[in-house]
Amino acid sequence: MADKIPLRSEGQQLESILEGLQRDQQVREIPGWETGFPNFSRALGGLTSGVYLLIGPPSCGKTSFAKQLLDQVAKHNRIPGVFFSFAENIKELRIKTLARLSGMESRDIRRGSAYLLHWYGVPKTHYADAEGLPPSWDKLKKTAEEAQSWLDLIYLIQCGRETDLQRIEEQIREVEKIKGIDRSMVVIDDCQCLASSEREFTRRFAMVAEALQRTATALEGPLLAVGPDLREAPSPLPQIWSDRAPSADVILVMEIDPARTKQLTEPNLALTLHIVKNRGGERGQLAFDFYPAFAKFVEIA
Repeated sequence: MADKIPLRSEGQQLESILEGLQRDQQVREIPGWETGFPNFSRALGGLTSGVYLLIGPPSCGKTSFAKQLLDQVAKHNRIPGVFFSFAENIKELRIKTLARLSGMESRDIRRGSAYLLHWYGVPKTHYADAEGLPPSWDKLKKTAEEAQSWLDLIYLIQCGRETDLQRIEEQIREVEKIKGIDRSMVVIDDCQCLASSEREFTRRFAMVAEALQRTATALEGPLLAVGPDLREAPSPLPQIWSDRAPSADVILVMEIDPARTKQLTEPNLALTLHIVKNRGGERGQLAFDFYPAFAKFVEIA
C-alpha cells in the first residue's frame, strides 16, 4: 500500500514555491512553449498544458498545420512530439514534412529518387525561402540529415478502430520514457474518431474535448485535437464553437479568406485562424498563407 501523502496548505508550501520561482531566473517573453509562429506564440502565450481544439472545413490544410506546428514546437523547445493519425497515411505525412523542409513539391518526392536526380525546373508554386533550392535527391537527403536531430523527437502513430484514449496515453508515456522527458507535445488528427459515430456531429466534439481534458491534465502538456467542420450549414460566426466545446482550453477555427486567396496562385490558400477561446491569453485573428504543394504554412504579419 502506497504511503499516504500528508495534506499541506498553500501557506505551508509558500516558502518552497517562492524558492522555486527564485531559482527560475530565465526571463521569458511568453510563459509557454515557443510555436515557431511569432504572432501565434504571442497571442496564445506559447503552448501550455491543456486541450487545444483546431476546427476547419475539409481540405483547408488542418493536418499540415498541425504537423508543422508539432515539428516547430519539438525543434524550438527540444521536447518530444507525438502525432496520432486516424486518416492520413504515415508515409504521406513524412513526404509532406520533407516537402516543407526542402522546398520540393510533394508530388515530385513521391516520384522517387530516380526522377529527383534530374533538374525539373523551378517549382511552379513557391514561397520566398524556397527560391534557389536545387530540387535534387541529394538536396532532399541533405535537408533530412540536417533536420534529423529534432526529427528524432517526433513519433508518428497510425490509429485504427481499436485506438482509444487509454491506448493513446500509454503510447505517449512510452515515448516520454524512451526520451527521458516527462512532457511532450501531442496531436490527435481526426479526433472525432474517438467518439461514437452514432452521436450528432457537434456533440461528438464536445464529448471528445471533455475526455481529452482529463488526458491533458494527466500528461501535464499541450494536446492539439484536430477535426473537420462537417455541418451542412456552417455558421458564419466561428465563435459558435466556443459554446460547442466548453471543455477545451483553446479553440482555433480555420477559415478560408476568399479575397486574399484571389491574390495567390492556385492552389494556394489564404487563411484566417480565429482564436475564439483562449483561457490563457487574448482572442483574435491571425493570417496565414498555405502552400499545399509544400504542405507549408507561412504566418502573415
